[in-house]
Amino acid sequence: MIETTDDDRRFPPALADVAKVEFDYGDDGEGVDFEPCHAFESAEETTDWLRHWTGNYELDGGAYRLFGMDGTGGQAAIWCARPGRPLAEQPVVFMDSEGECGVVAGDLSSFLWVLADGIGPEEAAMYETYDARPDAVLTTLAERHATTPRRPAQEIITEAKAQFASFAADLDELCR
Repeated sequence: MIETTDDDRRFPPALADVAKVEFDYGDDGEGVDFEPCHAFESAEETTDWLRHWTGNYELDGGAYRLFGMDGTGGQAAIWCARPGRPLAEQPVVFMDSEGECGVVAGDLSSFLWVLADGIGPEEAAMYETYDARPDAVLTTLAERHATTPRRPAQEIITEAKAQFASFAADLDELCR
């Protein structure tokens, strides 16, 4: 597990703006099932959630900043996998309520472009293909906050999954 050297829990302005967006899961279940938080969960709540999720009650959740969930309680998080780098440069991951997990984007900027394509964290992490449904509000938000050029969500997700290919296996190892 990657350990952090500090406990930066300052909520990025981009995520604060995402938290103001109302995600519509309606659309016959084809919408985005995502409920963003207005702040990171506390270190204690994060550790408690991770311990229950993995079944390993000795874990420290310091490498994660939980910032949203799906309707079943799966969690979207910034994973502090790059020591010494700011939160905006850390990958975004998703851990679902059934013990599955995956990488969503390689950094916060890329995550904003995934959302702009109408794909939520659960869909990005759990599926192999994605039907882009561009969202005008989230596109404007990404244009305001992203530090990288727009790219298709499929490209962003595929690249992040390849870059952090051991994420799920590393977490699985912690469950033992």
